[in-house]
Amino acid sequence: MPGTMKALFAHHDDDLPAIGAPDRAWLSYGTLRRLSEDVGETLRAAGIDAGDRVAIVLPNGPEMATAFVTIAQVAVTAPLNPAYRQEEYEFYLDDLKAKALVVEEGYDGPALTAARKFGMTIFRLQTATDHPAGQITITAENGADAAASDRTEPGPDDIALILHTSGTTSRPKIVPLLQTNVAASARHISTTLALTPEDRCLNVMPLFHIHGLIAAVTASLVAGASIWCAPGFDALRFFGWMKEAQPSWYTAVPTMHQAILARADRNREVIDATPLRFVRSSSASLPAQVMTVLQQTFAAPVIEAYGMTEATHQMTSNPLPPLPQKPGSVGIAAGPVVRIAHETENRLIEGTGEVVISGPNVTPGYEGNPEANEKSFFMADGLRWFRTGDQGAFDADGYLNLTGRLKEIINRGGEKISPLEVDGVLLDYPAIAQAVTFALPHPKLGEDVAAAVVLRDGATSTERDIRDFVAARLADFKVPRKIVIVDEIPKGATGKMQRINLAEKLGLTQTA
Repeated sequence: MPGTMKALFAHHDDDLPAIGAPDRAWLSYGTLRRLSEDVGETLRAAGIDAGDRVAIVLPNGPEMATAFVTIAQVAVTAPLNPAYRQEEYEFYLDDLKAKALVVEEGYDGPALTAARKFGMTIFRLQTATDHPAGQITITAENGADAAASDRTEPGPDDIALILHTSGTTSRPKIVPLLQTNVAASARHISTTLALTPEDRCLNVMPLFHIHGLIAAVTASLVAGASIWCAPGFDALRFFGWMKEAQPSWYTAVPTMHQAILARADRNREVIDATPLRFVRSSSASLPAQVMTVLQQTFAAPVIEAYGMTEATHQMTSNPLPPLPQKPGSVGIAAGPVVRIAHETENRLIEGTGEVVISGPNVTPGYEGNPEANEKSFFMADGLRWFRTGDQGAFDADGYLNLTGRLKEIINRGGEKISPLEVDGVLLDYPAIAQAVTFALPHPKLGEDVAAAVVLRDGATSTERDIRDFVAARLADFKVPRKIVIVDEIPKGATGKMQRINLAEKLGLTQTA
């Protein structure tokens, strides 16, 4: 069916390699299609319909890639970070209204505890090391005791993927992405990168994020190309994987590229023996200096792209040669229509302003959040535009340059963190009276998480005690790396605590 996940790779030759991994045989497109049918029958037999949400908590790797691709052809996929704590799983599973959870066969962690609290259907994923990478079997934990679904597959306007994104409130927003959104974005990225069945992506991105799911996996599948799935990013193992996988490209966030460059000189033999067609970067701004060194190191163009969850990843991208790749720019429109809008008025402008997009890859709107939709979408020139929250301007050649972020979200190496979410946990600590979380400049991550707190009268505590408290309730990447205990938090003229430039006001920028 056009515009659906199933249509993305239905026409490719059975024997083409689709998914690989360390020391494993390749999974072919023919086997992937058969797995899709098997997974579909299992889910339908357990009562899972096209509109039901299936949370996926699996380690990075080929099995996670296969689970996403196959389940999305039957139901709504909701990949979640395996590093979450039980409280976080309880929030996300409840907020998503998930009906089922997919975990590994031997898994007995916090996601399972949270899912059982809500009476969800549990699916166990089995695999074997002597089978091709990504070959899976999924079974219902208690058998198919629900009424079987008679809906065979989702249509183009059904939801394929649902993710949370941090916003300017403490409650993360739900972003539903339709089958058409996923299909359109995969085709946009595949076209931008001129992918063919000869291409092979070395994926080191987490597969619970839009970057890895769409840019690495889905865009490759639409082109009949292959994906070699690492178990996660590890700079010490990257060049060994590169030698084994023989990729034509890889995609990563800037902090990963910097870690790779730090070990490049001692791995020159592998680099020379494995020529890349291009290197891709996205999910955070790539410093111009890093882009230049990447190009020199790999003797390949560096394709920096600009993406976000609400756009099913890619919005703009530096193009392939012979067009130029401009360091410091996120490139030209690469899928949706991209314009500049007035930051407070619903109209398009020339010059510097808020970046807005419109196109088939853009989410129809946040789920259950009319206030956010009212602020984020507007009509102009006959199109419906989405406000990205980023400020930028186009140069004379149509390349977009981002000049600042309008939101207060902390971007820790591509991980987006809501400061108010961290505030809420800090304020649960008995000794804390006031708390404000803010971005601390970081030389490699771009930003890290910091917080200023005021203790209750007569209370005592240490930075270590507070960090331990937060670490027990939030994923590691959300835990403040610096906590400053102060007598008073700086406030603006209206009495509001101000996050912007707070690191500078507290004298932290010199030591960051």
